[in-house]
Amino acid sequence: MNRNLAIKLGVIALLMALLMIPLLMIGGMVSDRQTLRDSVLADIARSSSGEQHLTGPFLVVPYRKTLREWKTHEKTGVRYLEEREIRSRLYFLPEQFQLNGNVVTEERKRGIYQARLYHSDNQISGHFQLPAQYGITENYADYRFEPAFLSVGISDIRGIENDLKLRLNGTDLPFAAGSADRLLTNGVHAPLPNVDGVNGQRLEFAFNLKLQGTGQLWVTPVGRETKVQLSSKWPHPSFVGEFLPVKRDVTDTGFLADWQTSFFATNFAEVLDDCANDNNCDAYNSREFGVSFVDPVDQYLKTDRAIKYALLFIALTFAGFFLFEVLKRLAVHPVQYGLVGLALALFYLLLLSLSEHLPFASAYAIAAVACVSLLGVYLAAVLKSALRGLGFGAALAALYAMLYGLLRAEDYALLMGSLLVFGLLAGVMLLTRKLDWYGVGKPEVSGAV
Repeated sequence: MNRNLAIKLGVIALLMALLMIPLLMIGGMVSDRQTLRDSVLADIARSSSGEQHLTGPFLVVPYRKTLREWKTHEKTGVRYLEEREIRSRLYFLPEQFQLNGNVVTEERKRGIYQARLYHSDNQISGHFQLPAQYGITENYADYRFEPAFLSVGISDIRGIENDLKLRLNGTDLPFAAGSADRLLTNGVHAPLPNVDGVNGQRLEFAFNLKLQGTGQLWVTPVGRETKVQLSSKWPHPSFVGEFLPVKRDVTDTGFLADWQTSFFATNFAEVLDDCANDNNCDAYNSREFGVSFVDPVDQYLKTDRAIKYALLFIALTFAGFFLFEVLKRLAVHPVQYGLVGLALALFYLLLLSLSEHLPFASAYAIAAVACVSLLGVYLAAVLKSALRGLGFGAALAALYAMLYGLLRAEDYALLMGSLLVFGLLAGVMLLTRKLDWYGVGKPEVSGAV
C-alpha cells in the first residue's frame, strides 16, 4: 500500500478513537440526567403517593381456641389435663371478586421534569360464602370467636381520594383506618357486626375506591373467580405481573384491558394459608398483575440508543470524505476531519438538551437541521464546491432520517440497521470497483512534451 495512503488511514482511525472521548462524556451526561430525573420523580411520589398495590378484600375472623393435652407428672406419675389458649385468625376469600376501574392520568412538573400520576375510580364488588361453623368440623365448642371484619390492603393510603363506605347485603357500613391485619399492612377495614358464623351466610359486598398513585397500579386476584377491567385514555400501557389480560384493546386514544383468573390458576387460598401460618409469603407477595403508566421509551433512553450509532455515523462520514479524496483527488486535512467529527458528536449534546424541553421528535429535527446546515456550509468550502457541500449535506440528512427510523422501530432496529450498513457497503464497493488502490496517493505522471 502507498505509504501516504497508509498514514492517512492511520490518522483517520486515530481521530475516530479520539472522538469516542466526547461521545462517552455525552453518554455519561445522559446517565447523570436520567438519574437526576428519577430522583425528582421519586421525590414527587414521596410527596403525593407512590405506586399502588390493591389486595383484598379478605373476611377476617379472629378467634381464641382452648387446647387440651393430657400429660404425666414426672415425679408422681399422675396424669393430668393441661389447658392453654391460643389466638389466631380465619381468613375467607371472596367467591367472586370484580373490579371495574377507569384511570385518568395527569402530569406534575418540578423544574424541567414531569411525573405522571393517575387517578383510578374503581367499582369493587363480589360476595363471600361463609360455611356453617366457619368450616370447623372438630372441637367447635373450643373456639370463641371475636367480631369479624372485612380488610382491604392499599399500599399507600395517602392516595385514597374518597370517603369509603362498604355496602354489605344492602346495609351501609363505614370503613376505619388501617387494615387491622399483618398480612395487608397498610389499608382499611370495616367491622361486620351481623356475621352469622353458625349457620353459614352469603355476604354481598360493594364499595367505590378512588385511588391516586404514581407509575403503576397493581391488583391481587383474591377471588375464587376474579374479573378485572381497567380502561384509560393513556395510549402506552405496559401490562405487568404474573397474569396478562385475556383481552385488551390498545389504540392511540387509550386502552381497555380485561383480566380473568380463578383459584385453579392462582392457587391463592393455599398461598394465603402458607403466609398466615408458616410466614412463607414470597408467593403471596408475587400473585398480582397490573398496568404501568410510565412512558416505555423516554427521551433519555432514545438519546442513549442514538449515541450507540454515533461511531457508525462518524465512520460513514469519514468514509465519504475518503472517497472524495480517492475519486476526485481532493485533499482533506485531518483537522477538517476532526472538526466534522466534533460537529457530528455535538448533535447528540444538542439532542439531549433540547429533548428535556421539547418533544423528542421536535428536538431531533432541530438538532439534525442545525448540524446538517453547519456541515453543509463548511463542506462547501472544504470540498471547493457548493454543489458538493449540498450533496454531502443531503446525504447526512438522509442518514439522520434513517437513524430516526431506527429509533422509532424498536422491534425492527437490528434488521433496518443491518440493511443500512449492507447498502452503504455495497455502494462503496460499486463506486470503487475499478479503482487502482495501488495508485491511490501517487502523483499523476505528466505526458512527455
